[in-house]
Amino acid sequence: MVVGADGSVPLPWLEAPLRRALAQQRSHALLVQAPHGVGTLEFMLKLAQAWLCEVADGPRPCGHCESCRLVRSRTHPDLLVLLPEALRVALNWSASVDDSGDGGKSKRKPSRQIRIDEVRAAIDWVVQTSSRGRAKVMVMHPAESMNLQSASAMLKTLEEPPGQARLLLGTADAAHLLPTLRSRCQRIALAAPADSLACRWLEEQGVGDAPILLAAAGGAPLGAMALAARGIDGAAWLRLPQAVAQGQAAAFAGWTVPQVVDGLQKICHDAMVLAADGTPRYFPIQVLPEGARMPHLSAWARSLGRVARHDEHPWNEALLVEAMVSEGRTCWQEATHRSTAGRRPLDTLAR
Repeated sequence: MVVGADGSVPLPWLEAPLRRALAQQRSHALLVQAPHGVGTLEFMLKLAQAWLCEVADGPRPCGHCESCRLVRSRTHPDLLVLLPEALRVALNWSASVDDSGDGGKSKRKPSRQIRIDEVRAAIDWVVQTSSRGRAKVMVMHPAESMNLQSASAMLKTLEEPPGQARLLLGTADAAHLLPTLRSRCQRIALAAPADSLACRWLEEQGVGDAPILLAAAGGAPLGAMALAARGIDGAAWLRLPQAVAQGQAAAFAGWTVPQVVDGLQKICHDAMVLAADGTPRYFPIQVLPEGARMPHLSAWARSLGRVARHDEHPWNEALLVEAMVSEGRTCWQEATHRSTAGRRPLDTLAR
């Protein structure tokens, strides 16, 4: 997502929440909760830009002052954005606090956690004097990527931040954070936009089949944008349930393991809802194969959940995807006798 050069909120559904947050802010620490794909990080960056904006009169952020330009170029000396390594790589965001000590040449897999040494470096940064004299703002996202030690280290700073320091923490689910951390923050909740607004925005960005991809992303417009960026169109998405029912793992060629797991979990979810005479969420009812058996769907859902919890394991990805799709296929097959040698494919891989 490219931030607008005029300082306007790039995601229209965040405009009203931003103005409310600026008018109702009472605390030095805000906890922003929103579903994935709604724009939590974008919202926090725009809020930080407003706090640091140097315009004398008029609405903030102005988008034209030197401070706003520095925020947009990711070089503002009084803004620290703390993200897990994996997310920094995905967003092409250089580290704000140099903690690697290897000049970025490490060959280890980027971490999905915000580590204790990164938090300590951020705390040291917060207590330093503001370079431009207005405030210092630290943005952390997602806050649940802190481990217990990192979260504990943040508590003192959240309770008693120095000077004009302000802290913004983003999360998809505040229940995953320490109660003592949540209690030190003012809460802001962001909702997913109405489907009509989200579809109109997606179409303005050049996304075809916007209603289908929006449903595929669970109503999250940035999730729909990500699907389109991967080359997935409406027709490809609608073919997936039938492909799984026929055991066609090739339908997921080019997908990463987390992406395959996400897609299969959505198929499994909608198949379970259909089996219970409910309304599917991610796929139109007409593209879902009928006849899936609830006991097998439940077992498949548990298997997918196990893989999701360990998606950083060095799997043989081709075999894993084949196994996940193969187990899904059995949900639509007629009941057959299973011997000990006929364990579910994912159970076999897990051993």
